[in-house]
Amino acid sequence: MKSTYTEIQKFDQWWLWAILIGVVCIPIYGLFQQLILGQPFGSKPMSDWGLLLFFAGTLCFLAFFRYMELHTEIDTSGIRFRLRPISSEVFTWDQIEEVSLISYGFVGYGLRFSPKYGTVYNTSGKRGLSIILKNGGRFIIGTRDPEGVERQLLALKKAGIDIRINKNY
Repeated sequence: MKSTYTEIQKFDQWWLWAILIGVVCIPIYGLFQQLILGQPFGSKPMSDWGLLLFFAGTLCFLAFFRYMELHTEIDTSGIRFRLRPISSEVFTWDQIEEVSLISYGFVGYGLRFSPKYGTVYNTSGKRGLSIILKNGGRFIIGTRDPEGVERQLLALKKAGIDIRINKNY
């Protein structure tokens, strides 16, 4: 068996992008008011250069969210996932004690540390693949396709990979 399950998730929630774009609009308005209209922006205005740097910083923040993605691969060698550009992990099946498909509620987006779940990688939703390692490490990889993950895990188990699978969602 050589098939690989792949899932790529991005931050594509409309409300998140509305907030991020709204934040970028603040320095744009400030630059317009201060540079074009010649009126100071705010009661304690920044310098023109400070406002330009603030604008550049908000654009970088926006670009960071646009670039970020959660990439998950599951195949006969194990589970690989990467929250680009922050973190990546590779676990072989002999390192993994148990995997579970779970519904975990909202824990936040991106890379989170939870006392209940361990390290959580999430871009949306509240369902994921819980991984418990033989060394005690715990991880959750968020998924928008728990049924596809389950099909891949069951196919791997059927192909002879020693996997303990629980379904709790």
